[in-house]
Amino acid sequence: MEIWTLALLFAASLFAGGLNAVAGGATFLTFPALMLAGLPAMTANATNFVALTPANVAALPAFREELTALGRAVLMPVLVGIIGGAIGAALLLTLGGGVFERAVPWLMLVATLLFAIAPVLNRALAGGNLMTSSPMLAGFLMLIFSIYGGYFGAGLGQIMLAALVIAGASDLNSANALKNASIAGITLISFGLYAASGIVHWPFAFVMMVGAGLGGYFGGRMSRKVPQTALRGMVIAFGAFLTFYYFITADG
Repeated sequence: MEIWTLALLFAASLFAGGLNAVAGGATFLTFPALMLAGLPAMTANATNFVALTPANVAALPAFREELTALGRAVLMPVLVGIIGGAIGAALLLTLGGGVFERAVPWLMLVATLLFAIAPVLNRALAGGNLMTSSPMLAGFLMLIFSIYGGYFGAGLGQIMLAALVIAGASDLNSANALKNASIAGITLISFGLYAASGIVHWPFAFVMMVGAGLGGYFGGRMSRKVPQTALRGMVIAFGAFLTFYYFITADG
């Protein structure tokens, strides 16, 4: 294992952890970095999921007050996240690497588009309450996003935040708390399934866990000083580039 490969993955995960704390979109950096390191797409996806788990779960303590105030309202998003995450991870493991490799360009396209329009949805739909008017539809919407999260997960934070706003979480702090609780459920169940599957490249995963954790810590401290709009624009542009790249190399 070359030291330069580990250095690349550490650097990518360090920057991705910071990016995730400020604007979201870590997977747009870490997944292609693992592919560049030589992992097959399915192994890269599972390794990426495991590597980012600590950073995703570590966000919960910051929203302790909001989660306590929400009480039992937290249970539904977390439960839906666990169920959807398990279905998504099981789909990846059942369908296999061939299907996932063919789906990567489309997944990247969907992730980039959803990441781009999530703030627009947040603004347009804030104040609505689908959870009250149609709880089944709200739950179904969150389940679909949770399945996507367990299967691939790029841009999941912004996507889940938009889903929760649609569902009626009009207070941004409460929506962020619910988002992180839901993603924790998706992440932990998917982590368990991917770890048990034997397809995770653990040396790469451990290096990236450290990088993402450090990046998330420092990114969180800098989050009020960094222009989020500019960072989001960079993530969207990079996602568009990756989408184009994966489409033109899909048959290669």
